[in-house]
Amino acid sequence: MTNEVLARPEAHEGPGGAELTRAHRAQAAPAVEPVVGNVTLWQLFRVFFVLGITSFGGGVVAYLRQALVVKQRWMDDETFLSGLELSQTLPGLNATNMSIYMGERLRGVPGAIVALVGMCLPGTVIVMALGMLYASQARSPEMVMVLGGVGAAAVGLTLATSLQIGKKQLANPLDLGLVVLTFVVIGVFRVSLVAALLAIGPLGIWLHRPRKAVAEDGGGAAE
Repeated sequence: MTNEVLARPEAHEGPGGAELTRAHRAQAAPAVEPVVGNVTLWQLFRVFFVLGITSFGGGVVAYLRQALVVKQRWMDDETFLSGLELSQTLPGLNATNMSIYMGERLRGVPGAIVALVGMCLPGTVIVMALGMLYASQARSPEMVMVLGGVGAAAVGLTLATSLQIGKKQLANPLDLGLVVLTFVVIGVFRVSLVAALLAIGPLGIWLHRPRKAVAEDGGGAAE
């Protein structure tokens, strides 16, 4: 396949399109030195340990993006969003899933283990201590106010992060329609998350499938 064909957008549709796109970009743009090689296991542990101490509830996604994308610049928003999508699809907490995913991308299997330990260790200790404190102060007005404030902050951080990293998806009418449909199904009709995922997930995949007509046109051009 010639460079002229690769330059055409339709040549990158269908099976193998991602590989062709990466090859074309590698030819068109100069290589950029990755930051991943400079990340040590100690740096990885330290960053995730601080995140584990300072993040609360659902707001951990906002803290993760601020630390890894904005501050450390270990990855871009596209990579972060891919990890978030995968983490939300898999069982378990987003924080632990994201830690494993990002640690593995930065330093392989050892990085995944170090990031997971760094994220979970402070939370485990703090939750055990707070659990003992909550057992004796559960009906305290001060305790109720503290937990309410933490919950409100987590909601605000999650909303802000969703708007920051979801600009491209929210600007696309098709993606925005899927977001609204998911919200209505889960938030209004109270359908379980698993049932909504099994129903809307395949729908989203089908709507974003490669178009046969475009793929065949690209194949014909290659010939």
